[in-house]
Amino acid sequence: MKFAKWSTLIAAGLLALGPCLSAKDPGDAKAVEDRLQNSGKVMQEILNVPDDIPQDLLDKARCVVVMPSVLKAAFVVGGSYGRGTMVCRTGKNFTGAWSAPAMFVLEGGSVGFQIGGEATDFVFLVMNDRGANSLLHTKVKLGADLSAAAGPIGRSASADTDAYMRAEILSYSRARGAFAGISLDGAMLHTDEEANRKLYGNSVSAATIITESRVDAPASAHDLIAALERSSPRIHR
Repeated sequence: MKFAKWSTLIAAGLLALGPCLSAKDPGDAKAVEDRLQNSGKVMQEILNVPDDIPQDLLDKARCVVVMPSVLKAAFVVGGSYGRGTMVCRTGKNFTGAWSAPAMFVLEGGSVGFQIGGEATDFVFLVMNDRGANSLLHTKVKLGADLSAAAGPIGRSASADTDAYMRAEILSYSRARGAFAGISLDGAMLHTDEEANRKLYGNSVSAATIITESRVDAPASAHDLIAALERSSPRIHR
């Protein structure tokens, strides 16, 4: 009886979260900007720790995707998702300064089982032009449409090993202060069109936001872009 009672209470609590977690509702414009600001805080904190993301990997990355404060409840109730943003290096070959942010969604039933009861931050490094272009134009399944691997950590980790040279996306997670590579094969990444509309005030594609210099980054993106510019301002090939 006690188990049934607690199960009912837990289910009721999750259902109460449903309107906030629904994959179809990114929240109002302030919620989207708050998500963007939180992405910047996450990136600042991670980049301030030298033993988190190896510098040579960040220097080779075309894009960075940040999903801040993903809750397991979101995967139970809201269609298996996290919400965040992607910024890419500008220029035809993704070698320039970091772009304005495009909002993105993470989906995938297996993801929820890999995070605990507390909020988990996810970070993805997009390692080549094909990976970047795919994310800008299509819904991508990690491990199928694009090769993916758990990202290495630490100063001694090298981007020259075969596993990391083959991977188009490297994925990381941070929970309770612990930062580690994580395998998210089967998860889906795609643009959050409604959040982009609320952020920029009109219907604009992720490709337009990322690749066209006429799109100005909102003030809420300052911390994210500044952190990446300080740590890795350009790709040198």
